[in-house]
Amino acid sequence: MAASWTPSSVELARRGVRRVQDRRRALVAVVSSVVVLGALATVVVTSTGWPVVKETFFDVSYGIEVLPQIWDGFLLNLRLAAIAAVSIAVLALVIALVRTSTAPALAPFRLLATAYVDVFRGIPLLLVILLIGFGVPALQLTDSPVSVEVLGTTAVVLTYSAYVAEVIRSGVLSVHPSQRAAARALGLTQVQTLRFVVLPQALRRVVPPLLNDLVALLKDIGLISILGAPDAIREAQIATSLTFNYTPYVVASILFLLVTIPLTRLTDRLLERSIARQNAQGTA
Repeated sequence: MAASWTPSSVELARRGVRRVQDRRRALVAVVSSVVVLGALATVVVTSTGWPVVKETFFDVSYGIEVLPQIWDGFLLNLRLAAIAAVSIAVLALVIALVRTSTAPALAPFRLLATAYVDVFRGIPLLLVILLIGFGVPALQLTDSPVSVEVLGTTAVVLTYSAYVAEVIRSGVLSVHPSQRAAARALGLTQVQTLRFVVLPQALRRVVPPLLNDLVALLKDIGLISILGAPDAIREAQIATSLTFNYTPYVVASILFLLVTIPLTRLTDRLLERSIARQNAQGTA
């Protein structure tokens, strides 16, 4: 059995120098951050308008008082976002597959899918929510949903599906045609090639932008509050209207940040890993 490799004295010296440099960089970063952030905090706290700002936006006692109802509304946001995310994933995948298909029989469906994407990417989400949230009940259809949560979430799903479908389609198109040719040469059918060869690669490549869309979805689901849905934003608006103190909005913002910031950091981490993997493979 061959003896295990041991680094030379030169390599050990290099590692020692790198460790010293890393510690020095970390120390400089910490000191710089403390100085800059401390100076900003001092300027804000010592300014003449800070007492009014603190009372109007950062009233801790009032924030604790209104937290329970805002939290209940935030749970509604999370539930609707989860339902919307699953619905968007299914609908967007179908649209993307239809748009990337080459079967002649699917030509009319490709036209419809393209029109769907063009329309819902071109109309602002707020307008879609207003059209569905107020327009559908105005039709007075027998079996139409009347819940503002259902109508608002439907509008969000319709809009976001158009964007996510394009993200997935770009991932499918990024898979080199030789992958399909190799799969077909091995005897796989078109469906098997799509399922076992193309989609796994395509979805893995678009995970970072999909997570970005998820972060945006978590925020935009709050737009259903304009329909009267008792979500976090609506509850904060009600609490603010009673006292004209804007701390409830800050509380709602903090709740959203507690979810979106970790997702954003996860997205950045996955993007870095994806770039590193592509660089290692020579495909970046």
